Amino acid sequence: MELRALPSSALSEHLISCIVPRYIKIKNICKLNLKEKAAATRRSFDQLLRFNLRCSAKGDSATVSASNAHGMELSFSNIPPHDARILYSVAPSMGHNKENHPESNLRVPAIVNALEAFELTSKYRGLEVFEMQNFPPASVDDIARVHARAYVAGLEKAMSRATDEGIIFIDGSGPTYATETTFQESLIAAGAGLSLVDSVVSASINSPNPPIGFALIRPPGHHAIPNGPMGFCVFGNIAVAARYAQHVHGLSRVLIIDFDVHHGNGTCDAFYDDPNVFFLSTHQVGSYPGTGKIEQVGQGKGEGTTLNLPLPGGSGDYAMRNVFDEVIAPCAQRFKPDIILVSAGYDAHVLDPLAGLQFTAGTYYMLASSIKQLAKELCKGRCVFFLEGGYNLQSLSHSVVDTFRAFLGEPSLAPEFDDPAILYEEPLSKAKQVIQKVKHLHSL
Repeated sequence: MELRALPSSALSEHLISCIVPRYIKIKNICKLNLKEKAAATRRSFDQLLRFNLRCSAKGDSATVSASNAHGMELSFSNIPPHDARILYSVAPSMGHNKENHPESNLRVPAIVNALEAFELTSKYRGLEVFEMQNFPPASVDDIARVHARAYVAGLEKAMSRATDEGIIFIDGSGPTYATETTFQESLIAAGAGLSLVDSVVSASINSPNPPIGFALIRPPGHHAIPNGPMGFCVFGNIAVAARYAQHVHGLSRVLIIDFDVHHGNGTCDAFYDDPNVFFLSTHQVGSYPGTGKIEQVGQGKGEGTTLNLPLPGGSGDYAMRNVFDEVIAPCAQRFKPDIILVSAGYDAHVLDPLAGLQFTAGTYYMLASSIKQLAKELCKGRCVFFLEGGYNLQSLSHSVVDTFRAFLGEPSLAPEFDDPAILYEEPLSKAKQVIQKVKHLHSL
């Protein structure tokens, strides 16, 4: 590995020369008081270190994180503009792929192509939609806040076997595969989310309307349990980000909303006894992996900060609107989070092949718009979405397009995307019974 170094004095001078003009401008615009300016400068300095200090390996295009200032090069091209409304990062993990597997490397490119086609990138939107690039991967220490170090080390060692065999299976309870690039690409995917957390938190100090983040990443994460992989998931991206927000940014109270069609059992396990992380999952009853019962509410000090709402098969837009109004919003308002993280799974769409709910692009538009408003009301707009499931490439990409439009406050395109003729009557009475049971159990 070839490293390029800057002397520590030059490094400090270069950073300060970039930071000072930025905060003179902030002072004039925002009129921050002394305490706020100090906090803002500290956050921005930390962000610059995380985003832009990296070592590059010769012949390897992947970005590698480093733990100190030796062997670093500087780039200041990745600082988000102050007027951005959406920040997103892309980690498609193109080497992590198995032919004909539903969790394939076609998923993220399909989304990116749709964002381009519907003019939702900076090419068309200027600075209001900003793609974070050249972000560092998560470190092993970042991952180890959630996962056992033995698992992380074991996965890294398994890469040599994957190099020899091409594809290996790493999950004893489901078809979670690995290739020779899986370990590094999974670190990059997790790092994409951490960089968005950094940027959104920093922006919330400087602006009453910070951008919302979306990590367009794979492999997904919400099934990965602390001791290993599960259900297509390698590392718990959103769980790693939650711990990072707590430890690095001091945001002690984290609300995680998971609207994937499958229960986020890995995220649930990671925080089951933690009173400072509220995990709320909506999912289809009886779907993989069979967890997420209503009665699972947390344990010990964390009792009451896990909420599972298993929806009956066939539930759709009407049921989910009621869930948001009667369960999600009241829980968030009572919990008073410092940041909201969202496991955004799009496999509850009526066209998705792996489950049986009836969400549409309009359902996801409603959820994105409503969650953004919750974050604005409760935690200074701090909110980051993380891609989870979604295996019909058309419904996945259209739903993310409508999510972006919701973030921008623009009208939904659901009437163009979804054919109402394919929908059937929702089991509303069953859905209402589940909602009422959850409300009673959690005193809502």
